[in-house]
Amino acid sequence: MYVPKLFEITDWTEISRFIRTNPLGTLVSRGDQAPVATHVPFQLETNKGDKSVLTGHVARGNPQCGLFESQPDVLVIFLSPIQHYVSSSWYGHPNVPTWNYMSVHIYGRLQIVEGERLRKSLEETTLHHDQISSHPLTDEVLRGEIDKQIGGIVGFEIEIERVEAAYKMSQNRSDKDYASIITELEKLNDYSAKMVAEKMKGKGK
Repeated sequence: MYVPKLFEITDWTEISRFIRTNPLGTLVSRGDQAPVATHVPFQLETNKGDKSVLTGHVARGNPQCGLFESQPDVLVIFLSPIQHYVSSSWYGHPNVPTWNYMSVHIYGRLQIVEGERLRKSLEETTLHHDQISSHPLTDEVLRGEIDKQIGGIVGFEIEIERVEAAYKMSQNRSDKDYASIITELEKLNDYSAKMVAEKMKGKGK
């Protein structure tokens, strides 16, 4: 990912927060003829070697599973709903339009996870996300369901080797243009536009 210095995020605490807030990532592998991708909910964890890893799983019938051992080097892309078009008519001078967005790219080596490690990963992921329910799954119910489904799942762990993160929020504009962009975004009847405006106000200029 091309990341100009003005947009670059290097603080691992902030990057970790971004991944945990936006856990649905796109897992990209090298295919024989073209890249292959699957949308996967990830957990950011620390392995026994005290290294940051992403854990996840896909259906065993997913053809991408066939690449996990032969092409273990993968890319995971995380995006945020905080994104929107920015019109150049909002600037104080002629220019080209752009798009504001937030994204994190993770590069690493994938390793297949099986047995108790896979079971533990599935339990932790489900129990974590199921807390939004008014009647979250119990350990006992979940364990029984995992026993039924685990044979149709391929689990994996990706040890993080490189990170690229960009928060493109008009940091390259003048103070006047920056303020104008926020004002115009807030006028739109659009949730994403308002989220970008709030993010820009929060970061200041």
